[in-house]
Amino acid sequence: MIKKLLFISLFITNSIYAGNINIAVAANVSYTINDLIKEFNKTNPHTKINVTLGSSGKLTAQIKNGAPYNLFMSANMKYPEALFNDKIAITKPVIYAQGSLAILSAKEIDFAKGIMLAKDSSIEKVAIANPKTAPYGKAAVEAMKNAKIYDNTVKKLVYAESISQAVTYTLTATEIGFIAKSSLYSLKMSMYKKGINWTEVEAKLYTPINQGIVILKNAKDNKEVKAFYDFILSENAKKIFKEFGYLVP
Repeated sequence: MIKKLLFISLFITNSIYAGNINIAVAANVSYTINDLIKEFNKTNPHTKINVTLGSSGKLTAQIKNGAPYNLFMSANMKYPEALFNDKIAITKPVIYAQGSLAILSAKEIDFAKGIMLAKDSSIEKVAIANPKTAPYGKAAVEAMKNAKIYDNTVKKLVYAESISQAVTYTLTATEIGFIAKSSLYSLKMSMYKKGINWTEVEAKLYTPINQGIVILKNAKDNKEVKAFYDFILSENAKKIFKEFGYLVP
C-alpha cells in the first residue's frame, strides 16, 4: 500500500512539472532549434516542445486565426510587434538573434562577383524566399535593389514559401539562391564550402535582420513557456546561435 501511494505521489509530482508547449518558429531557425531544445531539456527534462516551422508571415496569420501556439520566434521584429500591438502577444518583442544572408550554389562557382553574380547571363534561375511573407526574402530583394541588379534579375526569381524551402530550391532547381547563412552550419550542409559553393551577402546592402521573440496570450502564467523564453535569451542559447552563424545582442 505504501509503495502504491509512493508511486501515485511520484506520478502526480512528475505530472506537475511535465507538459507540452507549442512554439511557432521561423524557418531559418529550423537548423538551430533542435540543439536549442536539447540544451534546454538538460535543465527542463520533463518539458516537451512541439515545433511548427514556417515563414514568419504565415505563422503570424495562423496565430491571429487562433492557432494554439504559446510562443513565437519570428525572423524579424515586424510580426511580433504587430501581435503585441494587437494584444495577442503578452511580452514586448525582444531580439534573440540577428540573421544574415548568403548566396548558395550546389555546384562550384566563382563567387568573386558576389551578389552581382545573380544578374550574370550564366545564371538562369535564382531561388528566393517569398518577400511578402519571409523576412529573409524581403532582405534579399532589398540587397538586390541596393546593388542595382534587381531589374536585371527579377525575371529569374523562383519564389519559395520559406527560407528553408529556398535552400531546397537552390540545391535542386536553380543555379543559385539567397538563403539564411545559418542554414550552412547544419551537418547536412557541411559539404558546401565558402568561396566555392557560397558567399556572404554584404551586410551594408540590407537592413539588419533582427529576429524577435514573444510569449502569446494563451501562455499567460505558463511557467514552462516562460522558462523556455528565458532560456532563448540566455548566454547558453546565445552560444548556440553563434555556432550557427547568427549574431546575438
